[in-house]
Amino acid sequence: MINDPNQEGASGPSHDEVRHLCGDIADWKVTAILATGADLDDIGAAVAWAAGEDDVMGEERRPLSGSAAAVYDILIADEEYGDEDRGP
Repeated sequence: MINDPNQEGASGPSHDEVRHLCGDIADWKVTAILATGADLDDIGAAVAWAAGEDDVMGEERRPLSGSAAAVYDILIADEEYGDEDRGP
């Protein structure tokens, strides 16, 4: 693996990709989502659940687990949680 500082997170989604999938969310949420190691499919599934679109998945609907569940928790977290988490 090449250590190129300009390709931070190159093995996973970029900040812009997360923002594109999740919409206008706080920067701390984008950072937290990237820290989960979730891939684009996990993030997409979490966004669908958070938006209440999980019911349109029909038979393929299954509980979120792993990284997708972590992303879902971040997406639904209150803004105050993020303020406390950032520290001084």
